Amino acid sequence: MHKRVLRVVFVLIIQTIFTLSWWTSPAIALTEEQQLLSEAWRIVNYAYVDDSFNQQNWWMARQKAIKQPLSNRDATYTAIQNMLKTLEDPFTRFLKPDQYRSLQVNTSGELQGVGLQIALDAETGELQVVAPIDGSPAAKAGIRSRDRILEIDGIQSAQLTLDEAAARMRGAAGTEVRLLMQRETKTPEEITLVRSRIALNPVYAVLDSSSSRLPVGYIRLSQFSANAPTELANAVTKLEKQGAQAYLLDLRNNPGGLLQAGIEIARMWLDEGTIVYTVNRQGILGSFEASAPALTHAPLVVLVNQGSASASEILAGALQDNGRAQLVGARTFGKGLIQSLFDLSDGSGLAVTVAKYETPNHHDINKLGITPDREVPLEPITLDQVGTEADQQYKTALEVLTANAVLADAA
Repeated sequence: MHKRVLRVVFVLIIQTIFTLSWWTSPAIALTEEQQLLSEAWRIVNYAYVDDSFNQQNWWMARQKAIKQPLSNRDATYTAIQNMLKTLEDPFTRFLKPDQYRSLQVNTSGELQGVGLQIALDAETGELQVVAPIDGSPAAKAGIRSRDRILEIDGIQSAQLTLDEAAARMRGAAGTEVRLLMQRETKTPEEITLVRSRIALNPVYAVLDSSSSRLPVGYIRLSQFSANAPTELANAVTKLEKQGAQAYLLDLRNNPGGLLQAGIEIARMWLDEGTIVYTVNRQGILGSFEASAPALTHAPLVVLVNQGSASASEILAGALQDNGRAQLVGARTFGKGLIQSLFDLSDGSGLAVTVAKYETPNHHDINKLGITPDREVPLEPITLDQVGTEADQQYKTALEVLTANAVLADAA
């Protein structure tokens, strides 16, 4: 009887295995298009800052995307873009090969276009201006931070990805592009801009000796490009030789750039202390520290406004929280997310939000920004008026520097 039971169990096991093998489909090889989509999915699955993936089953998002008829590369690109849209994160995006290559233009060399740094509003999905580049056609036309771009050459911006919108505004110098702009609740206005060649020299420096008490080294940093740390260090050295006794660092309308450039520049002003904390999806804190002698210990004031974003906010927050500088101006933009770039096998790429950052005092600035020590509203001025008597924020910063010098002398 015992042997018979064993035989019955053995037969049942064999039958079960046969039944499972009959119902289980053999492994199906993925097509080249499906492999590319899966490659993009895996990168996000591994690196994305939110492990809930916007409260969705990310595996099911892959399955849904991969079942589509991916008949050609364009169809695959569209499927990847749609898959990423479910994250509702405008900074995590797919970049076609030409877009991926052109992204490098924003951190070195020069570009041809209208000179606008743009972003998608995370809440409304609208295309908005972060800041115009100094001296660009957009800056000369009076376009300002947080202006909305409704149309580009008659195409509604809501139909375009961030990189498609940027690509439509770039182009050969001398050609035109029409933008339908809206500022706050005002009536939309069409502006025609002529594209030009825009040099990305990030540093402008001059000694302001208008105050008899205090020669001030004025440094305007327009972008955290690869050469920004070197150029800023050279500017400080030059101004020191000219007799600068205090510094005014202007980060207004600086939309950011390379995180590492921001870290290196912060170290130029700090002997020690935390510069920024990064928080990944496991909630693990990383940090960047200053641990070498600063270039100068002279008094410092930093100018910021709503066009100061990303790396600008890292630098401003580090200097404010460490007590190295006072901030003057208006509340900053509020972009506290960190993106990394990832290559895909066909030359395209992904920009993926991998972490958020906090200031040394653990201030989460995303969507909140940094509030200056002295808030000063500024009426619209031209580029030529920046850093002059017509620039009220600049005048206030000089007053703060002078007051600090008086206190230092009294001590």
